[in-house]
Amino acid sequence: MVPRVPPPRLFQTGQADVMQKLLQMNGISKSFPGVQALQDVDFDLNRGEVHALVGENGAGKSTLMKILSGVYTPDQGEILLKEQPIVATRPRTMLDAGVSVIYQELNLVPHLSVAENVLLGREPLTRARTIDWRAMRKEVGSLIQQFNVKLDPRALVYSISPAYQQVVEIIKAISLRSEILVMDEPTASLTGNEVGRLFEIIRNLKSKGVSIIYISHRLEELWEVADRVTVLRDGERIVTRPLAELDVSEIIRSMVGREMTEQYPAADIEKRDELLRVENLSRAGMCSDVSFSVRGGEILGFSGLVGAGRTEIMQLVFGSLKKDSGRIFIKGKEVKIRSTRDAVRHGIALIPEERKRQGLVLDLSVFDNTTLAVLDRHSRYGFLNLPKLAEVVKRIIDSIGVRTPSPRQLVRFLSGGNQQKVVLSKWFIRDCDIYIFDEPTRGIDVGAKVEIYRLMQTLAKRGAAVIMVSSELLEVLNMSDRLAVVFEGRLVKEFERGEATEEKVMHYALGVADREAS
Repeated sequence: MVPRVPPPRLFQTGQADVMQKLLQMNGISKSFPGVQALQDVDFDLNRGEVHALVGENGAGKSTLMKILSGVYTPDQGEILLKEQPIVATRPRTMLDAGVSVIYQELNLVPHLSVAENVLLGREPLTRARTIDWRAMRKEVGSLIQQFNVKLDPRALVYSISPAYQQVVEIIKAISLRSEILVMDEPTASLTGNEVGRLFEIIRNLKSKGVSIIYISHRLEELWEVADRVTVLRDGERIVTRPLAELDVSEIIRSMVGREMTEQYPAADIEKRDELLRVENLSRAGMCSDVSFSVRGGEILGFSGLVGAGRTEIMQLVFGSLKKDSGRIFIKGKEVKIRSTRDAVRHGIALIPEERKRQGLVLDLSVFDNTTLAVLDRHSRYGFLNLPKLAEVVKRIIDSIGVRTPSPRQLVRFLSGGNQQKVVLSKWFIRDCDIYIFDEPTRGIDVGAKVEIYRLMQTLAKRGAAVIMVSSELLEVLNMSDRLAVVFEGRLVKEFERGEATEEKVMHYALGVADREAS
């Protein structure tokens, strides 16, 4: 067998070198055409520290981390690792220097095994130059043991939970001898128990000297794992302080530059006639006998664990999935929805969970994305009325508050919150009767969240029916007039406003109520 370096142990550290300065980024500036993304930003990281990096979308967090990982080259500033300057920052250079980034959208091959993903491109070989599968599984198994998790190196990645997929990414980084891990929204798609397990792993890594830059819009998580926090706003560093000296309101104030007195804006909206009724909606393996209704002026929330079937129910209503059985009524009349085209024709809009893959065409402009749903209304004999469209688009993006240098700006260069607003703009122009929001605030900052909440209420005030699917329990509790709980593809409980509490909702979301009833 070809000799191979043994799998690395996690970096051991003692109390004496915990405060050793591992990373320094000094005076970092970066601009793009029309945008100053970063201006003279300082950031540092100690060995064995979790340093949280927070800020609104567009504040410069991603740009700073892309400079650290070698994707971008700074216009000004320097990077020092262990007090040694990094002259050429390229992805390979930074990876070899021990910097790994675990992105929110995991970089794994779903139909390969855990072991294959961890050692992809670095597989151990036999003397015959074929992959030594036994050695691969042994090496990855040794790494898994250091995390005290039950994970089979032979398991296919698509078959394991999102939390364990995060573990695979972490193990892959450690196998590269990474001393610095950047975690970008690591809990965005995890359930409560999975989040707790991830925090245990982070604390374990920290105790062994690995340093972590933790990016999250869920500010309450920071007190679970972080030692210090740096706040960026409009490309500038506002504050760096020990987390113990701060509270949530101070961090939010630093992020947005103003007081956030109403995280969940109150609105008293008149309820109108029923706009949508769903009866006994079913599809094998997804949901069974789901029935609900929603009126104009009402926000109906859907809660439940990730994988409970909430998204699939909405996709069945919208026609992007085919139902096995069930009936859909709009304004009291039964309709046949066989495709998304049918749904749009009947006045239904879907703001999907995966906005980048399902809600936007990233290589098209704000203008092009906004007009996708109304081209049929602004064309004659195959020719578009571009002046009229330009006027409508400007009015809509101004009213919604899309921050863009120009309507011709490519959507991929906007922040997450502004991308979400572009998806909304597309349906605002269409002026639909029923709006389905699937995880509308995932991955966007607290300031942008409030703006999205207000836009949802604006739709309800206009008389539309709003359905909101969310994994953030406080969000769905505070924004919903009624709340439906989904468990294993079934709607198991419905609460009126004021009836539900976090404990009661989780009682049904975990299936405890079902077991007690049995």
